[in-house]
Amino acid sequence: MGEVCQRQQPWLSGVWKTCNGLMCLFFTLASYVQINDPDAGLWMAGYGIPAALCAFIVWRAEVTETLSWRRVADLHVMISCAVISMLGWRLLTQKVSEIFQEEEGRECSGLMLTSVWLLLCRHSGRAPVGALRVSTAVAVTVFPFVAWLYYHINNDLRSDWPSHCKTAL
Repeated sequence: MGEVCQRQQPWLSGVWKTCNGLMCLFFTLASYVQINDPDAGLWMAGYGIPAALCAFIVWRAEVTETLSWRRVADLHVMISCAVISMLGWRLLTQKVSEIFQEEEGRECSGLMLTSVWLLLCRHSGRAPVGALRVSTAVAVTVFPFVAWLYYHINNDLRSDWPSHCKTAL
């Protein structure tokens, strides 16, 4: 039984680092497409910080145990949760049913993704990553790429979006 766990660990660690590499790429792309946004600097930081934190994990997985990584991640999650609450309240009071058709809905979803990912990464360097964390990471990693591709292929889904949301990629 112990030998099986020893053989699985490098594989799970490799998948974990790959997921972090892909999320780093996704957050970098999400930061880039904010370039046309009226408040681009704010949103570029909102995606750029998680991209950098993911890059550190790819480089050195145990970085999540350092005080500086945890403080930056925790601060980002805390601010994101406050903004998610405000945007979510606005969407709720406006009774929005098609969340991705509203800019606030896309912003709220993006911040939820960064928060969920950073919480998933928290303390991942403390011990070998397990199958549950890696399985969750794979599911969370696949979702934004599939959603982005789906919206990119289906132009009619983006027809009501503001022009700054249509022109970056």
